[in-house]
Amino acid sequence: MSFLSAHWLWLLLAVAALLAWHIVVSLRRERYAARLASASTLASVLPMRPQWWRRHVPAALLLLTLTGMVVALGRPAMSTQVPRERATIMLAIDVSNSMAATDISPNRLAAAKQGAQAFVDQLPPRINLGLVSFSGSAAVLVPPTTDREAVRSAINSLQLGPATAIGEGIYASLQAITTIGERLTDTGQTPPPAAIVLISDGETTRGRPNSQAAQAAKEAHVPVDTIAYGTPNGTLDVGGQLIPVPVNEPALRQIADQTGGSHHKATSGDELTSIYKGLGSSIGYRKEFREVTPAFVGASLGLGLAAAAFALAFGRRLP
Repeated sequence: MSFLSAHWLWLLLAVAALLAWHIVVSLRRERYAARLASASTLASVLPMRPQWWRRHVPAALLLLTLTGMVVALGRPAMSTQVPRERATIMLAIDVSNSMAATDISPNRLAAAKQGAQAFVDQLPPRINLGLVSFSGSAAVLVPPTTDREAVRSAINSLQLGPATAIGEGIYASLQAITTIGERLTDTGQTPPPAAIVLISDGETTRGRPNSQAAQAAKEAHVPVDTIAYGTPNGTLDVGGQLIPVPVNEPALRQIADQTGGSHHKATSGDELTSIYKGLGSSIGYRKEFREVTPAFVGASLGLGLAAAAFALAFGRRLP
């Protein structure tokens, strides 16, 4: 919680002073009553003292009322997630042959498809989402769109291919983002913020280098969130021969660091799904502080009424 007018909170010192004054007065009253109680003649004529809670509860409620009012003056605000109305996200998925490795059940690509569907579910409906697949080359399967069924269908149809061109996957994503930005500019609208979510298990073996593509993304102010998918012990069965296909996490981490994106590592389908959902929440939503002053005003009013009712019922006077 934060406060939009925090300078009013200094008044809490006055509330604390009232609390201290009430404690001092109560202690003095108890000491005075104790001295009177020692005189049997006075004790026989003095009325029975009221129970302690009849005196302290109204005071406590009143102090809580004042505290709530001071907090309300400070204009409290709470952080909440608000769906982004306009944004472009490109999902770039590696479909190189190494994604057929079975170190992740049933294999890397099948689990990646499932995780990607979870990512689609997490995004607000008004965000533009596109899909790029890359192996030895890259292709824009779905340009940025709000049509989620088109993206789902394209994810399910992903097919394996030879080699890996991570840099080309980034360039293809940037081109799709630029195209929709130019289209919006032509209609007088400001291009929305954009991001790339890239999943891969390997290192670039074809096309432009990762560093060059990452620099292009940085210059376009498009962060690339990378997910290294697979295990260091992954192997691929090629004609009965097991070929090692370990995940290359450092290469993907470098892309994220260079572009200002985030880097994640997934060694199972469940981890990948969890990462995708987290990215959907962070990319698809923005944090916004919303003022909750009325709630504190209402609570203070309720406490004040309770203090007055309690005091009138048991003390025959207002606190």
